[in-house]
Formats: sequence, C-alpha cells, structure tokens
Amino acid sequence: MNDKLPDLELGVAAADFDQRPMLVGRVGKDAVLVVKSGNEYFAVAALCTHYHGHLVDGLLVDGTIRCPWHHACFDLKTGAVKRGPALDPLARWQVDQQDGRIFVRRQLPRAGNAPYSADMQPESVVIVGAGAAGLAAALTLRRAGYQHRLTMVSGEPDAPYDRPNLSKDYLAGTAPEEWLPLRSAEFYRDNGIELALGAAAVKLDTKQSKLTLQGGRELSFDRLLLATGATPVRLQIAGADPDRVFYLRSVADCRAIIARAAAAKRAVVLGSSFIALEVAASLRARGLEVYVVGRDSVLMRRVLGEQVGALLRSVHESQGVVFHLGKTIARVDNNSVILSDGATLNADFVVVGAGVRPVDDLARTAGLATDNGVTVDEHLMTSANGIYAAGDIASWPDQRSGERLRVEHWVVAQRLGETAARNILGARERFTAVPFFWTQQFDVVINYVGHASSWDKIRVDGAIEKRDCAIRYERGGRVAAVATISRDMASLLAELELEQAAS
Repeated sequence: MNDKLPDLELGVAAADFDQRPMLVGRVGKDAVLVVKSGNEYFAVAALCTHYHGHLVDGLLVDGTIRCPWHHACFDLKTGAVKRGPALDPLARWQVDQQDGRIFVRRQLPRAGNAPYSADMQPESVVIVGAGAAGLAAALTLRRAGYQHRLTMVSGEPDAPYDRPNLSKDYLAGTAPEEWLPLRSAEFYRDNGIELALGAAAVKLDTKQSKLTLQGGRELSFDRLLLATGATPVRLQIAGADPDRVFYLRSVADCRAIIARAAAAKRAVVLGSSFIALEVAASLRARGLEVYVVGRDSVLMRRVLGEQVGALLRSVHESQGVVFHLGKTIARVDNNSVILSDGATLNADFVVVGAGVRPVDDLARTAGLATDNGVTVDEHLMTSANGIYAAGDIASWPDQRSGERLRVEHWVVAQRLGETAARNILGARERFTAVPFFWTQQFDVVINYVGHASSWDKIRVDGAIEKRDCAIRYERGGRVAAVATISRDMASLLAELELEQAAS
C-alpha cells in the first residue's frame, strides 16, 4: 500500500502544498505525513498512535494536528501527545528544502522529557486507580520529567487495559485479548512505576497523608490522585444469580460473558445505554439471538434525541436484534426471562447495562467533599490540599455551561488525568477540555463533543437516516453539544468551536 505513495526521499514539489498543507508520502516502508505550517515543514507518522486514524484527514490547530477519529492531539514539532486518547507520541523525521523541493530522509530520535526541576516537587505520588485517568496521569508525570516515587494502586489484578474494547471488538470476538493491555510489564519496570494491583485502597488519612490498602499495607504520599472510576448499578432482579446475570466493567467481567456466550444461543441485554447497545451488537456478532429490554420507549432519547434513537433501533433491528422497550425484567427463571408485562423470553443469560455510579466511598469516608462524585475545583484539586481527583468520579466546574459536570467517558477521563498530573507538578492549569466520546454499533459510529444535559432546539445538517449528518444541540441560542455520523471534520471543528467559545 505504501509503495503507491510518493517517495519523500526523492522529494516532492513545494508547490504541492499550495492547495492543501498536508501530504502523505513514504520514507522506506513508513507512511509519513508532511505538514506545511507557515513557512515551516514538519514530518510525522501518518497514522494516529491510538487506533491508527489517518491524520491527513485531521485538523491543524496552532502547531498541532488532531486525529479525525477520536480527537487525539499531537505536537507537530516534537510528535508529543498533547491530549488523549493517544498514549504514544508520533515518530518524526527531518525535513529539508532544496531547489523548490521538499525532502524527508532521516528519522529523528524521540523528543526527550521536559526539563525537570526538583525544587518544590513532590517526593512521592500515589494514584488510586489504574483506568484511563490513572494511566494518563502516570504517563504525563513521567513525560514531564517527574523522577520520584510513583505508585498506582488498583483493586483489580490486571494492569491498565483498553476498557472501551470490552463492549466492542473484544466482546465481539474480533480483537484478541493481547491487544487489551496498554503497556507491557517491562514498561512499568523501566519507567519506575510501581503497580500495586489486586489490593483496593480501604482507608485514606488526609491529615497524615497515608493510604491503607486491603491487607494492611500503608503508603505515604506527598500528592495523591483519586481515579477510582465507576461501578455498574446493580439491580435487584428476582432469580438472578452470577451464572445467569452479568455486568460489564472489568476485563474479568468480559471474560465471564464471553465464556457464557460460547455455549449459549440467546441473550437478553437489560438497558438501553451506550454500553448496553454495544454489548447487544457484539453478542450478535458472535451469532447469538439478542433481545434488548429497556424502560425508555425511544433509544438514547435523553442524550441524542428521538431521530438518532430511531436510527439506532433500525440499525440494530436490521441485524436481528429484537427490542422490548417500555419494559423491564420482573424475574429470571432457569432459561427464561419474564418481563414486567408478563411476556417470556427464552434466554441463556442476561447482561445488565443500567448505568454506573462513581466509586467515591474512599473519598467520602475520608471527609472529602462529594456531590455526585468527588467535588474538585477548576484545577482538579479536592477539598483537601494536595489531593486531586480525575476520571469518572470527578465533578468539576464547567465554564461553558456554568454547571458542575461528571462525565463517564474514556477520553474525558484521560484528559482529566493529564491535567491533574501537570497540576500535581505545580502547573495550576484549569481543566477546560471539551468532553468527547464515541460509540460504535455495528457499522454506525457516532462522535459526540460537548455536553447537553438538556436542549431546547436541535439543528440537523445532512440526513440522519442516511447516516451522514451533524446534529447540533442548542440551549438558549448556544450550542451545547454536537453529534456527528460520517462527518469527522465537522466533529473536529465543533470541538474547536466549543473550545473557543469558552476562551
């Protein structure tokens, strides 16, 4: 494939950049993106390091490039990750100009860590949680040059992994488990990140700056980041037992569902959340008959509106998913599920996707301020000095809406973790990132930027039913959020518009 790209070692004409500032070529076997910014040229890897989105279709903003798929942001000069969901920097190459031509021949070494000053820096940092926010914070600390003791604590036995894949490709059987870990064991060793896994934090002493783990181990800290995430809302369902009713949050949960699905023919998914619908699509990909049971009469109406909800339903139904909406489960009996209206569904097991709640017990018992999560200020510090919170538990003041937000999405958690890490090192950076998430259900991908807890007007550009549209959710004449289908650039531009509106 790369053989068909222009050979950058032989050079391309500078005039090729007159109409568009980006061009993809090759250096050996590597696909390389050359970008003209002002009078300078930069050369970086052509594919995003997250899920390999094509950066040539992305957006250039102030010396950075943003991936069209999931909005990762990279510095063009250094290749460094400026913002998740990407964890790894872009490879970069030397660019030379000669006789009106642009040449790319020599790959440059990875840019080093930022200059580090030991003055006033914490001697030890403990991160409670090994999810999106926790790992992003740890990586950010090390890339910022932090050299002291760094410990990640988690009640799970698994090192950080790609949680969004649990309801998507991994559950569907199209991604192997070896793709899930986000870093190797050698990486943590080589970067001096201690993983204290399989022992949950059970007590936080804010006055003594000590954290007690299950089993009795105590960790002292100068700075602490709480990133304990969320846990599924567990429903009281008559007849439910662990062999028939499953929840999905961890890789262990996903393994259990996959094992059950291997010997099953039919499944019921309870709930109409994004996770529930992704689970339904993944189980259908495994060949199971799938029934979705949900209280709401229209899918995702409160988040995306009735038209998008109708589209999602039609997409699922076209793939054989059967819906029972406006209902819930009354009880589970052997290989059948009895609904609230008395209807009976033959099913081998049930997966519940009824939402999550923040795991803020540790913070509450320690006396930290909580209100639908752990309350933080604009710098993500909690009510206790030196203790920060990020990820699904963090409730932060959003300057765009004037509300407090707590958003349960992977990319938001990563960006919260990145900001918290810089502030742990004294940056005093306000968290201003625009919330972003994506969902993939069969062949439909929806990107969503912003946050609209409510709206008074929806404006649609394009055709929702044709899966080609940008949907703007407005409140009081201002855009609160934008959802897009098959319009990646529109999503990137909407993110930028929302950023600029708050600046």
